[in-house]
Amino acid sequence: MQEESDGVREGGGALGDDGTLGPALPRLTAEQTAERLGVKLETLYAYVARGRLDRIRTPDGSTFDALDVERFAADRRRRPVAGPHGHSDGRPLMVVDTSFALIEDGELFYRGRNVGTLVGERFETVAHWALTGEWDAGARFPAAAGLTSARRVGDALPDSATTRDRQQVAVTALAAADPLRYSLDRATVVGAAEGLVAGMVDALPARGALDPAAASLAARLWAAMTDVPPTSLAALNAALVLLLDHDLAVSTLAARAAASARANPYAVVTAGLGALDSPLHGNASRAAHRMLARVVAGEPAERVVADTVVAGRGPVPGFGHVLYPQGDPRARILLGMLGDTSAAANATAAADASAAVDDVAAIVHRRTGLRPNIDLAIAALAIASGMADDAGEVVFATARAIGWVVHALDEYEQPPLRLRPVGRYVG
Repeated sequence: MQEESDGVREGGGALGDDGTLGPALPRLTAEQTAERLGVKLETLYAYVARGRLDRIRTPDGSTFDALDVERFAADRRRRPVAGPHGHSDGRPLMVVDTSFALIEDGELFYRGRNVGTLVGERFETVAHWALTGEWDAGARFPAAAGLTSARRVGDALPDSATTRDRQQVAVTALAAADPLRYSLDRATVVGAAEGLVAGMVDALPARGALDPAAASLAARLWAAMTDVPPTSLAALNAALVLLLDHDLAVSTLAARAAASARANPYAVVTAGLGALDSPLHGNASRAAHRMLARVVAGEPAERVVADTVVAGRGPVPGFGHVLYPQGDPRARILLGMLGDTSAAANATAAADASAAVDDVAAIVHRRTGLRPNIDLAIAALAIASGMADDAGEVVFATARAIGWVVHALDEYEQPPLRLRPVGRYVG
């Protein structure tokens, strides 16, 4: 309910210039409100749940005060964007409408659902829902056609190749084996995306025993990354869900730009992978892994943090996020799951990783006020699970490939080449 000083009284009547109560403004239905705000109904009700909008329930459904909706819409338009993401005055360099992920009030939402409510679901279920809007608890990502070729190409790489290098070349091999790769039909693209991500995992050499046909994608990825029994499998599955999409990150923008030129889904993922391979984005967890590993090995946390800052000549890896001033909720969720791990097979490793996170986080927060982000959480998961320092990049790439195709499907419905900016000569 608005205060009378705002010109509105309880019941919806508007105060005129003479102070008399005029006729009540018609209330908006939920559908009208969602259309006015340009959001889906799920997002609208997420606003309601967080107290951003008030509603009145009637036998015919929820209704919303028209002026309240207008004020909320105006507030959304005025909201500034942090300087590091745009011009010096806070204006963004580009604003692109997105329909899946929302970051608001320090939380991450997928189609209006807080991501914390989704981490217990199989990654394939959430990914299929992201791609199609259909919830299928039995969704599976079977092995992709062209898998044999993808494995051969990966095996031909030099010994210096990383696990994510294998994934990158696998995408090209899988594309070459798909006769429908150039089709942008929605159902065909969805099928390609699910097979592509399965291939990115199944093309990796297995370190543990597993039946790929029966196992979940998270279990297959676990077997490719470590020979430790999968006692933290739920945490790995959660990490995949948490990393599926995240606003217009650099790699997502690259993927959307490719899609705006009508690149096929394999090429879209390749574009995203290229941008992901950077210390400020997809492989940021590698430095965090190395830092935590030293603490786990017994080195003083203070010395390790100091050495890391000097070597990196920048912020401590795995801390702070411009979109989450009060802390990354994805890190909070994943680190909480690791802290609860008590299975005998890797309980000690999990406890050591959690203790290292606590020690480093206390030092960093005391000096900078920064809190852990998802990169630190993935690094902790990798250490607790006996994975190499590039594991975070692989988890990130596997999950975000779905997000890139979600954005591509959206972009395919927009005017082509709309993300082709115009350069301004300043030489």
